[in-house]
Amino acid sequence: MYTLTEVAQVALTQCLDVKESERLLIVSNPETEQEEIAKAFAKQASAMGAKVRFLLQPVKTQKDFAEDEVIGAIEESPNVVLSISTEKLGKDKARLASPLLAPNGRSYDHIFDYLLHGVKAMRAVWTPGITKDIFLRTVPVDYEVMRRSAALLASFLDQASTVLVRSPSGTDIVFSILGRKAMLDDGDFRYPGKGGNLPAGEVFISPALKSAEGTIVFDGSISDIERDIVIEEPIVCTVRGGYVIGIEGGNEAKRLDTALIQGLSMASDLVSEQGMSPEMALAYGTNARHLGEFGIGLNPAAHISGNMLEDEKIMGTIHFAIGSNYDEDAPALIHLDGLVRFPTVVLLMPTGEEIAIMEQGVLAL
Repeated sequence: MYTLTEVAQVALTQCLDVKESERLLIVSNPETEQEEIAKAFAKQASAMGAKVRFLLQPVKTQKDFAEDEVIGAIEESPNVVLSISTEKLGKDKARLASPLLAPNGRSYDHIFDYLLHGVKAMRAVWTPGITKDIFLRTVPVDYEVMRRSAALLASFLDQASTVLVRSPSGTDIVFSILGRKAMLDDGDFRYPGKGGNLPAGEVFISPALKSAEGTIVFDGSISDIERDIVIEEPIVCTVRGGYVIGIEGGNEAKRLDTALIQGLSMASDLVSEQGMSPEMALAYGTNARHLGEFGIGLNPAAHISGNMLEDEKIMGTIHFAIGSNYDEDAPALIHLDGLVRFPTVVLLMPTGEEIAIMEQGVLAL
């Protein structure tokens, strides 16, 4: 059995390639399981000669702002940022009111995303809700195998124009990915501009805006604004023009519907509380129901735990997220992932050829 420090060393060397004298910012929450993991990272990074700054802030949910000291520390542009949080790092109050425009032409409403993706000035890891069990079990995996699988999947997604997903529980949805580029969370965060989760293990892409049509049946687990939940009665979501327009099911379906309504109200609150323009708030609120992500799990050590950080990485599953996307062109204040089990995924190529990359939960490549 690995120790926390040994697994931290795996992550710092194999995933982040931390070097002597590099500046590391580690952010966590006091008196939590996550703080223990964060301290293991701090201990090992210091032993490797890195310059570590360790900050604790109260637990933040999807609706909370990060502490000013945390935002200030990120603004100093450390080489590496590790957010080892119970839930979230917290929103950036200043950039929500006045987003940053990066050289790539995209607008960013958080200094973390601006430095990581916009100007590629740092690399990062974020682990919302990680536990010691998940950390010890799913981080020390064969990253070379994972990266090869992820690269192959990404190459097919990058060439495809359309994705069709079906599942035994009733998922039947089609959406365009034309012009989109797949992103890899394969544990390779060794270069500036690279970042992702630990545990790693997914390839994901943003569906083209307003393109998704059909039905998604979430039957594994799903994110709520407050916490993740294992689904007892499948949640049936009707999607039209890229937006979730109907939700059916049991208690979990009611909670998802409430969360999407809250995503709209959170955007409205920013007009009075943070000075966001009504037009921008309307866009954020509307996008709370937009289909923001399609992802494929690739971590062989992951299993359903009711913790989306792990669940979305499960080999043989796919997930969709409702809310903000990673191409930064459908901003929202929420991003709620939901798992679909035993999916069949078919890609339509520009030549008209159809390629099945997954069949009933088994990778076909």
